[in-house]
Amino acid sequence: MQPITVLLASLFAVLPNVVAHGYLKSVAIDGKTYQGNVPNNPSGDSPIRLIDNIEPVKGTDNPNLSCGQNAQNAALVVPANPGSKLTFAWASGSGGNWPHNTGPMLTYMASCGSTTCDKFDASNAQWFKVDEVAKKDDGSTWVQQDIMNGGTYSMNLPDNIAPGDYLVRHEIIALQLAVSMGGAEFYPACVQTRVSGNGNGTPNSTVSFPGAYSDSDPGIFDPNVYNPGSSYTFPGPPIASFVDSGDNNAAANASSAGSPSAAASPPSTSGGFGSSPSSAAPSATSSGSTGGCPGMEARSYRPRQFSRVMRRLSQQ
Repeated sequence: MQPITVLLASLFAVLPNVVAHGYLKSVAIDGKTYQGNVPNNPSGDSPIRLIDNIEPVKGTDNPNLSCGQNAQNAALVVPANPGSKLTFAWASGSGGNWPHNTGPMLTYMASCGSTTCDKFDASNAQWFKVDEVAKKDDGSTWVQQDIMNGGTYSMNLPDNIAPGDYLVRHEIIALQLAVSMGGAEFYPACVQTRVSGNGNGTPNSTVSFPGAYSDSDPGIFDPNVYNPGSSYTFPGPPIASFVDSGDNNAAANASSAGSPSAAASPPSTSGGFGSSPSSAAPSATSSGSTGGCPGMEARSYRPRQFSRVMRRLSQQ
């Protein structure tokens, strides 16, 4: 590892503005928004599983890698359809803009089998990937930068997915410290959905969390993460074979950012698709975060902003 990269990682480790985390604030399904709860502070029913703090999940063998820090089953199971548009709004711990801008966003699904998702144990989930996005067409700017700027991220469910209850696991992997092994920060969040329709798409293979990632995977340990134009390899399995490329509105970004990683745990066969109805009713609320968080301006997190610091240090 080059000395400048080690120094950059050290700066990120000690600067207070960088030590900022967050959570999934809301999700919209086909335009209907469902508010999440502030971590460890439930205030209403939601389809987003409640986590107990905003800290990232660290380490690929961490049991919290499934749905987040000590995630609890949510009260609601909300309706969706094949091809539904899901829009995710992330926030910092204080409710301001998401504080990171480096790393991919990935979305997985898992059938809740013969039970409803409000009763399903995510440690038993068999996940399949339906969406992934990393860098923009310029090869250097991450799509995550848009989230940091106050935007949201949208993707579509597979248009041929079989009906039933599904957990949707949307994840941000923050790579600002990934120049060191074990430095990656995982922010998974799970949404409980009920998909209707008459589709018949099911995955040929699935993965488990933990188990799908390794700390040494090239998309998780990335010494070149700050090299402009460097390629990126997604961790985990490829997008499930039954997912039509047209379902993924970020397909162009994903394909230009690098090929999927082959370093996934051995897949297992998934079964039990479809479930019985639940009495849970959805609740609509306002949309995701806007505005900034005091002391956590966007410029505090852009690696290029450290160039002046680097030059001063090299002159000493």
